[in-house]
This record gives sequence, structure tokens and C-alpha cells, in this order.
Amino acid sequence: MIEAELKAYVHAPEETLRRLDERAEGRAEVYQDTYYDTPDGALEARDEELRVRTVHGSDETRTILTYKGARVDEESGSKPEYETRVEDAEAVHATLRGLGYEPAIAFEKRCRNYAFEAQGRQMLATLVRVPEVDGTFLELETLVDERELAGALDDVRKVLTELGIGAQDLTREQYTAAVKARRLSGTAGR
Repeated sequence: MIEAELKAYVHAPEETLRRLDERAEGRAEVYQDTYYDTPDGALEARDEELRVRTVHGSDETRTILTYKGARVDEESGSKPEYETRVEDAEAVHATLRGLGYEPAIAFEKRCRNYAFEAQGRQMLATLVRVPEVDGTFLELETLVDERELAGALDDVRKVLTELGIGAQDLTREQYTAAVKARRLSGTAGR
């Protein structure tokens, strides 16, 4: 499956939050993300990602292992995505290190997730703050077969417009790159 996703800067977080609350009940969660790569950076060079995410919610903590392939759409950055829940976070971290992968970067995301149906699709909207990065972001995604990607992205754009997000607000900046840049410059987000 392809994660048909667009990400945008949110200039009016309270208004966007209000509009999301009208669509669904939000879940506050904190993500602890660790991205792995080979010592020579081969995954990043191929535009692939290997991530262990531990999600801390109000009623449970879960860990998910994710592999994302290279982008299939340059404009949106949409990628094939394969995920599985793992029982033991430390075991999966040890397994990846044992296979020769190294933690490339780890950081926290503070999220509010909304699952709802729109344009005939199941969608997930995530309002995101990364403590090391300035601003609030909105990610909106739906999972589709690759042949449905263009139509799904059009539907995602329509929903973003309904949420008050315009084309000028879209970004392909990755949190990993933004966090790396902040750490290299020695500044932190507000």
C-alpha cells in the first residue's frame, strides 16, 4: 500500500483543531521515533526509511516497526509503507543493531490524531508538534494502491482545503532533516 499523504504548515492551529474536532474525536499521543540506517547511510541514499516508533497514548503504549520504500510521487513525497506492531520494543531495537543497522536519529513528536471518512476514503489527520522544530504541522493521509495515488492525493487536497489549509501551506520538509539541522545549528524549536 502507498501512504498518500500531504503535510502542511498550520498557521492557525486553534482553528484547525476546531475543524478537526468537528469531524472526529482526537487522540493525544506522543511518538518516540528512532530511525535506523546502515553505517554508510545506504537507506537514506536510496530514499528508504526504517523506523521504530513507540506510541504513548492515554490508554496504551505500543511499538511499531516501519519500512518505507522510495518515493513514488515527488510532489507529495508519498511512499510505499509496511508496518507491523511489535511486542517488545527493546528486542526490535537489539535485532536491528544486531543486523548492522545503527540509530541515525531519534526524536519526539507530540500528536493529536483524528480518524474519519472523507471523500469516500478512510483518512487519518495528525496535528503535529516536534519540540525541536518551530511550528505546528498537519499530516493528512489515506492508504491506497499505487494506481489510486493521484485520485487519493486530490481527495486529500480537498479535505485540507476544508480544514483551512491551502496549497501554499504544503511542505515536503521531513522532520528528520529539520531535527538534524536544528541539532547541527545548536538551536531548539519554540
